[in-house]
Amino acid sequence: MEEVSEVGRKRSGDELSGRVFVCGDNIDTDQIIPAEYLTLVPSVPAEYEKLGSYAMVGLPDELYQTRYIEKGQMRTQYPIIVAGENFGCGSSREHAPIAIGAAGGKAVVAQSYARIFFRNCSATGELYPWETDKRVVDHFKTGDEATIRFDEQTITNNRTGEVVPLRPLGDVLPVVDAGGIFEYARRTGMIKS
Repeated sequence: MEEVSEVGRKRSGDELSGRVFVCGDNIDTDQIIPAEYLTLVPSVPAEYEKLGSYAMVGLPDELYQTRYIEKGQMRTQYPIIVAGENFGCGSSREHAPIAIGAAGGKAVVAQSYARIFFRNCSATGELYPWETDKRVVDHFKTGDEATIRFDEQTITNNRTGEVVPLRPLGDVLPVVDAGGIFEYARRTGMIKS
């Protein structure tokens, strides 16, 4: 599984940099990963990789001419998603953060999340779910380069130089760093290895 999954290895050091994919408000789990792909089993390496190739495929073409995953590709060129309010709303499928992570996504920066999506990000260890009080979608364009600084709790648009403060991840950070809630529990002695 390690050859296709980056869970527990999403960052090295206190920075995460890469291209940004910008989404609007109320991006639901059917847009993140449509139900027809939920038969893929994320614990099977080939199916995990295939699941990633379908990440964000439910976004409407008329609003998103740039696709999160280019046709014929298995991984995204956008490790950071910038979104508006209520990202991950809809059903409680854990496949949503897994699909983004399997595609090569590492973090989502949004104004707000559906609570269950936020929890699934940390439980699976797939994504860092950063929040900000600022309407960050108005400060980035898809394709911009960005840097998230974990120690400063900021995201910088490298094109404009604008720095946007992020809310602290708190107890979520070490859980995602560990690779999810079970690996965190093993590492901290909460459950036996």
